[in-house]
Amino acid sequence: MRAAPVVDGAIAGAVGTTVLNVVTYLDMAVRGRPASSSPEQTAGKLADATHVDLGPEAKAPNRRSGLGAVIGYGTGVAAGALFGLLAARRRIPLPVAVGLLGGGVMATSDGSIAALRISDPRTWGRADWLSDLVPHLAYGAAAAATWRRLRPPSRRG
Repeated sequence: MRAAPVVDGAIAGAVGTTVLNVVTYLDMAVRGRPASSSPEQTAGKLADATHVDLGPEAKAPNRRSGLGAVIGYGTGVAAGALFGLLAARRRIPLPVAVGLLGGGVMATSDGSIAALRISDPRTWGRADWLSDLVPHLAYGAAAAATWRRLRPPSRRG
């Protein structure tokens, strides 16, 4: 198999991740809510688990913040690349692609914060779930639309 579908999927994932972040920041601006600390906590727990020293206490929070964002982008790009691998030889209907991409990234991020005991999604309220669902659906829609644009019918298969 050629690498082009995986690369196109990774590009779609990067576009989706950018849209997810824009939607998240718009939500913060409109509702005046604070940024989530989950990305930084995830980076910190992963660093602890892998025995990676994030440096002196004055710099460690900044490194956790930066690594949290990088983990988010990595997740989005990897999900897009995986989708590209799976969708390379088949036409997936747009609503299904949106659900697979958005739902897959949401399950990955929510599953990891639950596994790392950062948060328990079972305790979230309606507003919490909407704050999580809407950006992930935006990710799925942007990634799926980008995939379609990069992989027109003449390039599939």
